[in-house]
Amino acid sequence: MTLPILLIVLVGFGLAASAVAALYWAARNGQLQDFERGAQSIFDEGEPVGVPTDRVFRRRTRKPKSA
Repeated sequence: MTLPILLIVLVGFGLAASAVAALYWAARNGQLQDFERGAQSIFDEGEPVGVPTDRVFRRRTRKPKSA
């Protein structure tokens, strides 16, 4: 019973260490600065911010089928 607990603890430490390493890398490479620019980068110049222009976000009106 001690071996499974030891494995769980080691895996937990490994995951925590990888999370800390990822945050350290992100901080050193400037990934955690200027969140606003990253949030705006997905919009085109012709697409206004906050206004959905894609068809997937519009409600479709179905035409009744003719019998």
